[in-house]
Amino acid sequence: MKRTARQNPWRVMLAVNATVMTGLFLWKLTQRPFIPYIHLLVDYHFGFIKRALIGAVVALFTTKIPVWLVFVLGGSVWLLTLGLFVQLFRRTFGFDEKQLPLFVFLIGSPFFLKNFMFALGHFDIYGCLAAIILLLVPARSLAYVLLATLLSALLILIHHIHLLMYVPTIIAITVMRHYLARDLTPLTIGVGALAVVGLGALFLAAQFFGTMPIPQADFVLYLKSRMADPSRTDLLEFAYVWYQPLAKEFQDTWARMPSNLLGVPVYALLIWLHTPLWRYFAAVIGALADQRHRRIVIAALIGVSLGYLIIFLTVFDYARWISSWAVCMMLLLHAVKTLPATKAVAPISSDDRKTTILGWVITLVPRVGIIRPF
Repeated sequence: MKRTARQNPWRVMLAVNATVMTGLFLWKLTQRPFIPYIHLLVDYHFGFIKRALIGAVVALFTTKIPVWLVFVLGGSVWLLTLGLFVQLFRRTFGFDEKQLPLFVFLIGSPFFLKNFMFALGHFDIYGCLAAIILLLVPARSLAYVLLATLLSALLILIHHIHLLMYVPTIIAITVMRHYLARDLTPLTIGVGALAVVGLGALFLAAQFFGTMPIPQADFVLYLKSRMADPSRTDLLEFAYVWYQPLAKEFQDTWARMPSNLLGVPVYALLIWLHTPLWRYFAAVIGALADQRHRRIVIAALIGVSLGYLIIFLTVFDYARWISSWAVCMMLLLHAVKTLPATKAVAPISSDDRKTTILGWVITLVPRVGIIRPF
């Protein structure tokens, strides 16, 4: 084992990452799934309301929701995301030995699958899954733009914050894979513009017109009627979020801002640990054949980051947001690799001592968190 670790530590890192993810899942089974469970209970029984799509889909199959469904559904989505990402990496980079360091920095990142496992049942991973699907399917016709629009709309109905969290990344992927690969026409421009306007309107409808129309006490009674075990009232503690106006979210976020800002050095350190990945990404952008493509990619990275800045000012789950921002950067790397380049970019070195140390560190970091780091 020692000899194997010395000869190819990157394979050992993959095994350690798999162990960490398994441990996180076993630990997660011991926790109470507050918000994820409520998301399975809330549906469109009282009309159009925000954050109700997942519960409405579940309601098509059962009227009584057991707690274990959170782990079955969340685990299934996590496994699907893992499988599709592996397929995406294989298609984009291949699985030869020289790509192992890049694979470890991506799949072993505490920002990515580890944190999705820690936040099992939350809605963030659905945005990542939608983006991976759009990176895998053909992008030759307007059907691709319509698919991107449909997936974005579903994400907003799952939770309207996706408009800033993953929809900008989906738009960037659509631009890079579809619009930059062919000449623009009035039709393609018009369809894209209508899609953006429609998604914006859907967000406004969810944010400002998707409020629960009944008193909170009646809402809680309805949720209890859908529970397989109505005695588990402790799982309904966060029912108030369906009544919380935007102004209250701002107030709560800024009240927590001083303590949340204490975590910024930790996030900065975690981002720095991925330095080989960011350098490789910069090299991929620099190798693009078209200067216009480089400018569009940089604008996309800035746009996605600005969306997360707005989220940081609005909602206080900082550990989740910074993790999803990093995931968006990782997904955009795959999109950029589809653009024409003037030269091949050297892979991340598997022999560099500093790179290997950083690989081990991110491997051993089990996750980032939901609200605060760790």
